[in-house]
Amino acid sequence: MSATQQNLKTQFHEAIESGLNNKQLRSNLLNAMDTLRTNRKKLINTRFLDWNTLKTKAKELKQKNLRKLDANLELFEKNATQNGIKVHWANNADEANELIYDLMREKNITKVLKGKSMASEEIGFNHFLESKGFEAIETDLGELILQLLHEPPVHIVVPAIHKNRYEIGELFHKKLNAPLENEPQKLNAIAQKHMRKEFVEFKMGLSGVNFAIANEGAIWLIENEGNGRMSTTACDIHVAICGIEKVVENFEDAAILNALLAPSAVGQPITCYNNIITSPRKEGELDGPKEVHIVLLDNNRSNMLRDSHYYRSMSCIRCGSCLNHCPVYDKIGGHAYLSTYPGPIGEVISPQIFGLNRTSPVLDLCSLCGRCSEVCPVEIPLAELIRDLRSERVGQGRKNVIGTDPSTQSVAEISQMRMFADMATSPRKWRFAMALVGSLGFLARYLAPYIPLLKNWVRYREFPQISGGLHAKVSKMQGVIYE
Repeated sequence: MSATQQNLKTQFHEAIESGLNNKQLRSNLLNAMDTLRTNRKKLINTRFLDWNTLKTKAKELKQKNLRKLDANLELFEKNATQNGIKVHWANNADEANELIYDLMREKNITKVLKGKSMASEEIGFNHFLESKGFEAIETDLGELILQLLHEPPVHIVVPAIHKNRYEIGELFHKKLNAPLENEPQKLNAIAQKHMRKEFVEFKMGLSGVNFAIANEGAIWLIENEGNGRMSTTACDIHVAICGIEKVVENFEDAAILNALLAPSAVGQPITCYNNIITSPRKEGELDGPKEVHIVLLDNNRSNMLRDSHYYRSMSCIRCGSCLNHCPVYDKIGGHAYLSTYPGPIGEVISPQIFGLNRTSPVLDLCSLCGRCSEVCPVEIPLAELIRDLRSERVGQGRKNVIGTDPSTQSVAEISQMRMFADMATSPRKWRFAMALVGSLGFLARYLAPYIPLLKNWVRYREFPQISGGLHAKVSKMQGVIYE
C-alpha cells in the first residue's frame, strides 16, 4: 500500500473514531433515524396496498430508462431546446463548474442563491466559486445550517440531521445574532428573516433535478421548503445541475418513482412542493426566470453505465432510505465517509464516480447485513455491490471501476485472505482450526488488545463468546471435534 493510500486510510480511521466518540452526534442520529424508520413503516403499512410490487415496478422502469439513456438524453435535449431551455453538457466536475462560472461572468453576476442540490456538492461548486471570488448562498434550511458551520452535508436528504434544535439555536444566536431559541417554528422564522433579504434582488438561482422528462423537455423538482421554488422562479436566470441518470422517458415513469421517493425518504406520502419547469418565462407571464439553463452532468456515469453489473446503482432516486436503516451510518454519521455521498449508496457510487483509489476505505463501513438492499425502493442490491467492490479493491472482480490500481491494494490483506481461503476450503484444516479455537480461544479474550489485527477489532466491540473449550478432543487423523 502506497504512502498516499496509507494516509487516506488514517484519515478514515480518524473520522470514524471522531464519530464514535461524539455522544451528542450518536444520540441525535439515533433519534432521527428511529423517527424516519417508524414513519416509513407506518406509512407503508397504512397507505400502500402492495409496496413490494410497486418497488419491483420502479426497478424495472429505472432499468428500462437506463438501457435507453442515450436516446432519452437526445430526446430531452431536443424538446428542452424547443421549449426555450438552454442545455449544456459537462463531462466532469471541472466542466460543470466552468460552464456556470462563465455564465455568471457573462451576465455580470457574482452571487448565486442555491436550492438543495447534491450534484452541486458532488462537483464542489461552492468551493469553486469561492476560489473565483464569487459567492454561493444556501437557502435550504439544512444547507444554511451547514454553511454556517462550514461543514458538508451529513445526509443526502436531511443534510443537517446530526444537529438538534438546541445546537441549531445556539448556532443562529452566535452566527446570525438572533435571540437564543430552540422551538422549531421560531428557528424557521429566524432562517426566513435571514434569507428574505437575499431573495430581494438576486439574479441567479441554482437547483438540482429529481427527474428530467425526455418526452416533454421538462424538469421536476420536489422539496419541503419554499426556498426551492423561490430559487427557481424569482430570479432572472435559473441553472439546474442534472446527473444524466435522472432522465426518464415520460411523466408516467417519473410519477411512479416519485410515489416511492417521499415515503422512503421521510415517511410522508408526498412532498410539500412539486415544481415542474417546462420553459423560461413566456410573453405575458408575470413570474419565472427569463433564462433556464440545464447542465447535464456525466462525471463518470457513462463509465458506470457500461458495466452490466454495477450500472444498477444508477437506478438510485436519492431517497436516503439505505442511510436511515444502516447500522453503521447511525453510529458514525455521514462525515465519517469522507465523501459527498455517505451510507450504503455512497459506498457503491463513490468509488465509481471519484475513483476506487480515492475512496477504497469507505467499503469497510458495511456489515453486509442487507438492510439497505431490503429497503431500497428501486431494489438496488447494495450489499451485493459493496461486497463485489471489495473484490475490485484487491485486484479481483470485473476490473471496470475507475481509479483501480495496485496502490489501493493491501499486500497483507490479500495474503491473509488467501490463507483464510486455503483453510476454509480444506475440511481437515478447517476442523483443526475450529478445534484449536475451541480449546485456546478463551486466551484471545485477554490477549486481544495486544494482537496486531485483533486489537483494532475489539477496540469498539465486545469479544465474542467462543463455544467449546479445553475438553474438546481433536482427532489428528480425521480432524473431527468430539465433545
